[in-house]
Amino acid sequence: MKIIIKPLTFELNKDYLDFFDNRAFTDDNPNGPCYCTSPNQDEETIRQMVSEFEFSGVKDTIRRYAVEMLNKNQIQGYLAFDGELSIGWCNAADMESYSGFVPEFARKSTCGKTISIVCLEIAPEYRGMGIASALIERVCNDGKLKGYSAVEGYPKISEKCDAFDYRGSIQLYQKIGFVEVARENGTIVMRKVL
Repeated sequence: MKIIIKPLTFELNKDYLDFFDNRAFTDDNPNGPCYCTSPNQDEETIRQMVSEFEFSGVKDTIRRYAVEMLNKNQIQGYLAFDGELSIGWCNAADMESYSGFVPEFARKSTCGKTISIVCLEIAPEYRGMGIASALIERVCNDGKLKGYSAVEGYPKISEKCDAFDYRGSIQLYQKIGFVEVARENGTIVMRKVL
């Protein structure tokens, strides 16, 4: 198996939707159904979307919003592929592009222009194969090339790796060279200086 990591582009929108339609959250993960729209939406849009769940269904509503956002290039991140099959996702972009998904205390301790990783999802049958690490490493490599100072992730404090935690684990970030720089209310800021 050769894993390929690609930044999300308009040409990959179908692969993005295919991943969330068919492989993400297929293990009864409580975070699904999801199309990773919320990190890139303001509170008013999220409330509007949720108000439509009763009429259109949760998954169909979120998918419709995702399609609109993809067409406007409002979702940024990276897809992991096994050949032509999309098997993983990392929502990562400039910290300033996220409103509520970056903890406020993290914004107060930045060390320059920062990329935030706010979501990771790997197809259940591909977990434990280094795909999340490969996604994060690609974010770091691209961030350095683009002149960013650091990359951050925001895992919850936990004694064990939880496959259901969309933020990734502390151990995942440590393995790639991230260090803890702050913690508050059960969330840790893990940072890698580029």
